[in-house]
Amino acid sequence: MKKVLILITIFSLNAFGQDIPNENLYSSLGIDFMISEGGIGLGGFFNKDFSSTLNGFIDFSFSESKDDKEFEYVDYWGQVYVVGKKNRVFVMPLNFGLKYRLFKDDIVDNFRPYVNFAFGPAMVITTPFREDFFRAFKYAHAKYTIGGYIGLGAQFGFDRINSVGLNLRYYYVHFFDDGVESLDGIPRKNLGGVYITFNFGFSL
Repeated sequence: MKKVLILITIFSLNAFGQDIPNENLYSSLGIDFMISEGGIGLGGFFNKDFSSTLNGFIDFSFSESKDDKEFEYVDYWGQVYVVGKKNRVFVMPLNFGLKYRLFKDDIVDNFRPYVNFAFGPAMVITTPFREDFFRAFKYAHAKYTIGGYIGLGAQFGFDRINSVGLNLRYYYVHFFDDGVESLDGIPRKNLGGVYITFNFGFSL
């Protein structure tokens, strides 16, 4: 029986990597600041290291999504108008993903490039553009779909516990019905796009 337990232990260490007992693995919380052509956003994340190169995460964000056909103009008194604008559109995805560090043994530790991908449900909220920004949420409507993203980024600094990073992501949030309307009479089914995301993490 002891021999069996020893063999199982050896196999487990080999399966997960022999250097894992010497690694410093962390869990962290953080915030994301997001910028895209469709607007700006804010999010948060929970990150869990599985090894020095692989970790899992959960993130949630809230961002505005504008139609690329929107045309804004400002009148003499400084009022901003958008021709044919019907609704403001906000995207709130909840994603579950993995991040893999690249070139761990080839690049100094204060620059840690990685690739990441995530997938999960998304809620899309529309509010009437004719109403003031905050008042319009009284008339909000929600729809649900699925989405995700792929990304390429890097974390900076020798401190892995409290990290700062930059992530370029392509989001894909798709409706399988008529979608939502930003502009009157023009349905949108794909609310994705490219986002530049600034990450700030704090160890638990």
